[in-house]
Amino acid sequence: MFSQGQLVFAALFFIAFVIAVWYAYRKDLPLHKIFYKDNYKILIAFLGFIAVLFLIKIFFKR
Repeated sequence: MFSQGQLVFAALFFIAFVIAVWYAYRKDLPLHKIFYKDNYKILIAFLGFIAVLFLIKIFFKR
């Protein structure tokens, strides 16, 4: 399906991409701690909202 060269390129690209994302995240970590310190509350509220929608779907299906 893929040639050996394409697989090698994909593997090397993936490794380079992960290293670049990791480096950028480590570089911006002090800013993340300042500006995004309470974002877990938004995530919990979002997941709760999705759960409520799921429960409403189940309730009205019966």
